[in-house]
Amino acid sequence: MNDAATYSWDLTDIYPSQDAWRAAKADVEQRIATISSFRGRLGENARQLRGCLDTVFEIGKQLRRVGAYASMRSDEDTRDAPSLEMRQAAVMLATRFSQETSFIDPEILEIGTERVNDFIGREAGLGLYRHLLEDILRRQPHTLGGEAEAVIATAGLMADAPATAYSILANAEIPWPTVELNDGTQARLDQAGYSRFRGVPERDDRKRVFEAFWGTWQAYQRTCGVMLNSQVKRDLFYSQARRYPSALAAALDSDHIPEAVYTTLISKANEGLPTLHRYFRLRGRMLGVSDLRYYDIYPPLVTSDRAFPIERAQQLVLEALAPLGADYVATVGHGFGSRWMDVFPHPGKRSGAYSSGSVYDEHPFVLMNYNDDYESVSTLAHEWGHAMHSQLANTAQPYPTADYSIFVAEVASTFNEALLLEHMLSTAAHDDERLYYLGSALEGLRGTFFRQTMFAEFELEIHRLVERGEALSGERFSDIYGRLLRRYHGHEEGVLRIDDAYTVEWAYIPHFYSGFYVYQYATSIAAASLLAAEVLEGRTGARARYLGLLEAGGSDYPYELLKRAGVDLADGAPYESLIQRMNGIMDEIEAILA
Repeated sequence: MNDAATYSWDLTDIYPSQDAWRAAKADVEQRIATISSFRGRLGENARQLRGCLDTVFEIGKQLRRVGAYASMRSDEDTRDAPSLEMRQAAVMLATRFSQETSFIDPEILEIGTERVNDFIGREAGLGLYRHLLEDILRRQPHTLGGEAEAVIATAGLMADAPATAYSILANAEIPWPTVELNDGTQARLDQAGYSRFRGVPERDDRKRVFEAFWGTWQAYQRTCGVMLNSQVKRDLFYSQARRYPSALAAALDSDHIPEAVYTTLISKANEGLPTLHRYFRLRGRMLGVSDLRYYDIYPPLVTSDRAFPIERAQQLVLEALAPLGADYVATVGHGFGSRWMDVFPHPGKRSGAYSSGSVYDEHPFVLMNYNDDYESVSTLAHEWGHAMHSQLANTAQPYPTADYSIFVAEVASTFNEALLLEHMLSTAAHDDERLYYLGSALEGLRGTFFRQTMFAEFELEIHRLVERGEALSGERFSDIYGRLLRRYHGHEEGVLRIDDAYTVEWAYIPHFYSGFYVYQYATSIAAASLLAAEVLEGRTGARARYLGLLEAGGSDYPYELLKRAGVDLADGAPYESLIQRMNGIMDEIEAILA
C-alpha cells in the first residue's frame, strides 16, 4: 500500500499552518493599503515610478503565495467549506489589489513613451520593468482612465462566478452514478472514474459507462448552459469595455498573439481531417469494430494488462527526460522525493491534474489523480514539464519577468510527453508493446491537436453568436457542439457515429471557463513536436535553445520567444508537420500489422 504522506504534497513549505496563512493574508491586506500613496505621482520622476513598481510587485508576489496556498487547500477536498472560504477570501483580496493598482497603467500612459524611456535611462532599476512598460504603452488604445479601470477591477468580484459554480457542481455536488461492469467491478463514474473506465476492453462496458456518465451530465444541461453562457457574456463585457472588436481579439492581445495563429490552427486542422478519419478507420480495424462509435475512441489499439505503479512511472519519466541533461533530471527526481506532488484521487479532491508555480520563492507543486495506467504516466511527464518550466523560470528570472504565458507553457508539457513516447518506443520489447505506444501516440495527437482545436472552434463560434446578440441555452450549446463533433469525427462519411446523448460533452470541459485557453494545447503540441525532434536528433544548440525558452519566463512576448526558439505558429508549417507525423505513425503501425 502506498504511504499517504509520501504521495501527498506538503503545503507547509508555503505556510506552516493556517494561522500562518491568516497572518500572511492580513499582512498583504495592510500592504495593499500603502499602494495609494503612489497615486497621481508616477510622473514626478524615475525614482517614484520605480518605487511604485517595486512595491506593487513585492506585494503581488506575496499575494500569489496566499492565493496558491488557499487554492491548493481547497483542491484537496472541494467539499470542505473552510478551505473554500479561504479560497474565496484570497480571490477577494486579489480583486482589491487590482482595484488599488488600477491607476498605474493610465498614469504610465500619461507619462508617455519618450519620458518613460528617459526614466529607464536615468534609473537603472527600471530596466527590470522595460518589457512591462513597453507592453503597457502598446495597449494604450485599450486602457481606460483611472476611474474606469477601477470599475473594471471591481467587476473581478463577480468574474469568477461561472467557473467557481462549475467547479463546485462538477466536483462536489453532482451525484455521480456507479455502474457494474461485466467482471463485477463497481465503477463509480465521477470525473476521475470516467477517465479510468471509459477505455475498458469490453465494448458493452464502455457503452454502459458512456450512457451513465453523459446521462448524468444531460440532467444538468440547462444549469451548465446558464453557467457557460454567463462565462461567454463575461468575456464579451471585458472585450467591449476595453474597446476590442471581439472577445478573441481581447484574449489574444493580452499576450500579443497574432490572430493568424488561431485562424491558421483551425484552418490547418480542418484540412487535416482526412488524416484524423484515417486514424479512426485504423482504430476500428485494430479493435475489430466495423461500426465505430464515440465510446470506441479511448481503449488502447493494443490491449495491455501492464500496470504502472507510481514508483515505476517516476523512474520511466526520469529516464525519458535524460536528453534534457543531468541537472534537469536531478531536479525532477528531487521533486519526486520531496513531496512536491499530491498523487492519488480520493472523494472530494479536484479532478484532473495541474502544476502550480505561483509561489516564486518556493518550488512548484503538482496535483495528479494517478490511476496506474500509461495515460497517467504520460500525464505525470506532462505536469512535470510545467513544473520544471516554473522552476527554471523562477530561478533564472527576477519575479517581474518570471511568470510565463500559457501560450508557451503547454510547449514545456507536451515536449516532455514526446520524450516519454520516444523512450517507451526505444525500450519496447516486442511489436505488440510498440503498437501499444504508437497507438497511445496517435490518441495523444488526436486528443491534443484535433480535439483541442475542435474545442477552440466551438469557443469561437459561441462567442461570435453572443457578440451578434444571440442567447445561448444548454440545448443550443449541445446543438453547436454536436455539429462540430460529427464533422471532426466523420459522422456523415460513416467513419464514426456520434449519438445525440454525447453532444452534451461541452458541459464537462472545465477549460471553457478560461476563455480562449484550449487552442494553446494544439499550437503547443505542434511547437513541441518540432523542438523535441531537434533535441532527440542531437542538433547543435537544440537543447540550449529549448532550455533557454523555459528560462526566459515572461521576459518577452511568448510568440516572439517561440520564434527565437525556431517555431512560427502563425505559419501553417508546424501544423502540417504534425499531421505528417501522425500519418507516419500510422504508416509504421500498418507496416507492423502487415
